[in-house]
Amino acid sequence: MKKAKLLWIDLEMTGLEPEKDRILEVAAIATGWDLEPIAEYQAVVRQEPSLLEARMVGEFWDKNKASHDSLVAQNAGGKDEKTAEDELVEFMSKYFGDEIILAGNSIHQDRKFIDREMPRVAEKLHYRMLDVSAWKVYFEGALGKKFIKPENHRAFDDIKGSMDELKYYLGFLKNGR
Repeated sequence: MKKAKLLWIDLEMTGLEPEKDRILEVAAIATGWDLEPIAEYQAVVRQEPSLLEARMVGEFWDKNKASHDSLVAQNAGGKDEKTAEDELVEFMSKYFGDEIILAGNSIHQDRKFIDREMPRVAEKLHYRMLDVSAWKVYFEGALGKKFIKPENHRAFDDIKGSMDELKYYLGFLKNGR
């Protein structure tokens, strides 16, 4: 079986504070260096409704009402955190060798939640990460090139957008532009 090199992950959380917020949705795509998908994983992680009510408030959630409502609606049918972590560890074991590079947009933020809520997943990850937002900062700041990524704030869609964004930046390297 082909072993993947990059573990693209996106999480949707109740907010951005790892000490107070929790993971609601996790999506992962295993790819090689060519960025072509080898396998995919998705899970809804069930949280207490009172946590969603308390933490999913404010300007961000007001501006992203459709995402808010769909995340809240799917919550009751989600898996407990341990089951989601078990499945993600199994996914990683099946498709990856010893070195697993975490990839995504602003992936350092997702990594904080993984470290806190999914320690067995964190143990399998290499300390290096492929953060698409670093490419974004350079291409926008130095070259004036901007990739317009849809902001659905749903884990699986956001991963695909991040992969497309990196392909966009890599296109400049391949084409010598």
